Amino acid sequence: MSAYHLKEATLGQLLDQAISEYPENDAVIYVDRDFRLNYREFGELVDRLAKGLMAMGLTRGEKVAVWATNVPYWVALQFATAKIGAVLLTVNTNYKTSELAYLLQQSEAENLFVIDGFRDTDYVQTVYDLVPELKTQERGYLDTPEFPALKRVAFLGQEKHRGMYSIPEILALSVMTDDDAYQERQASLDPHDVVNMQYTSGTTGFPKGVMLTHHNIAKNGFWIGENQRFTPADRVCIPVPLFHCFGCVLGVLAAVSHAAAMVLLESFEPVDVMASVEEERCTALYGVPTMFIAVLQHKLFGKFNFSSLRTGIMAGSPCPIEVMKQVIERMNMREITICYGLTEASPVITQTRVEDEIRLRVESVGRAMPEIEVKIVDPETGDTLPSGSQGEVCCRGYNVMKGYYNMPEATAQAIDEDGWLHSGDLGVMDENGYLSITGRHKDMIIRGGENIYPREIEEFLFQMAGIADVQVAGVPSPKYGEEVGAFVKLKEEFSLAAEDVRDFCRGKISHYKIPRYVAFVEDYPMTASGKVQKYKLRDMSVALFPDRR
Repeated sequence: MSAYHLKEATLGQLLDQAISEYPENDAVIYVDRDFRLNYREFGELVDRLAKGLMAMGLTRGEKVAVWATNVPYWVALQFATAKIGAVLLTVNTNYKTSELAYLLQQSEAENLFVIDGFRDTDYVQTVYDLVPELKTQERGYLDTPEFPALKRVAFLGQEKHRGMYSIPEILALSVMTDDDAYQERQASLDPHDVVNMQYTSGTTGFPKGVMLTHHNIAKNGFWIGENQRFTPADRVCIPVPLFHCFGCVLGVLAAVSHAAAMVLLESFEPVDVMASVEEERCTALYGVPTMFIAVLQHKLFGKFNFSSLRTGIMAGSPCPIEVMKQVIERMNMREITICYGLTEASPVITQTRVEDEIRLRVESVGRAMPEIEVKIVDPETGDTLPSGSQGEVCCRGYNVMKGYYNMPEATAQAIDEDGWLHSGDLGVMDENGYLSITGRHKDMIIRGGENIYPREIEEFLFQMAGIADVQVAGVPSPKYGEEVGAFVKLKEEFSLAAEDVRDFCRGKISHYKIPRYVAFVEDYPMTASGKVQKYKLRDMSVALFPDRR
């Protein structure tokens, strides 16, 4: 493709360029349901969906929350909202009632798209429980005191549900929007408009809406693809969630900016991944380390052909060196890369390159992306540190978020006056610019690629009768890297079991946030100034939970 996408471009312009240059290239493929669209067909679907959204009354700047797994219309919605100037608000598929309610209220989302459900959560029923007015009020004119901004709810599929639009109905509405109005809307957009909002938890315990622009994520996606040497001949297998930047930026935008094919899976299943790679001759595969481990250890691994694979991304949590060696040798991914970043950075800050030796691909998270500055600073003084010194990782460039939605103070804490984004992660950079992450300035837990902030779980558990105090820390796990551990002080005359704590969480917070390990303690290790030393709780957990798996 030409260098057009290196300029400031909207996501719609990025897609239109791929369509104009490679209309017959495969765009979106689902092996398990024989769903296949080339770029021309995908563009036509996006345009119909976008016109349908305009006919429903969506205006520029409205938020469109999508609570769904990687279903076929997800990516079409990503570009349709972008083309009409709406903001796609991605919702974690593991969310439960209280988490969804918080997100809808804090984001002031005007629109919500859902699927039927995921795992043990019925999404449709959850929405009806939160918004009972949906069953009785006219579609498109919701009036609910709990969510005053919410106007419309839609089902991201064929089925009809009371009070909700369906995809066929939205597509049918497209005839009500003429081409001139559609083109005029697109022409009014600016690449520096917010196009995507993703919620990431913070040390305050409350998730924050990260506002990302077209320019932020389009350019980041382009360079992610460049660092894997993507061309229009590449075919990228994407089993990671689209609600994460891993899916919708590293996956979708890296592929579209190079007119590569996207081979999508609705959710991760090792056999489906292997079948997709073999059947579609995928050249790239994405995943967190636990996904690659699940594929490598599967009893049917030897039955599948991985000879087409060349590159891909392993990210989300540290990669064990033996796993990387097996991925390279047994899965043929000799040019696999590692990425490091955070949602606030659109998200990738550093990436290894395909020519890097294996040592750098496991001992480091690569070097700075083009057009992004990276430095290591003293967390206390803010002074820049020399190579080889441990400090906080900071970055500056086109990729830094516009800010947290309706949280100016939190934004000011994250981005300093000189435009540097402070990651909260500790790292060391060598003399060649290769970065190694050594720890976290924050107390964040990473479980199999999911970021978990202890304060959020602590605030929730404080609501449980009998708990006087609770501290949450990561417990080392051979399978997930870390699991959630809760260290509980009980009120006098109260008696609780570990299962009582887990039962209190079920159905209210995401399953991966529920403490796998619960210990009842008398005291916490403290600093002289009275702060809890969470790293010591982590060390204690090794003895407290010897049967960790």
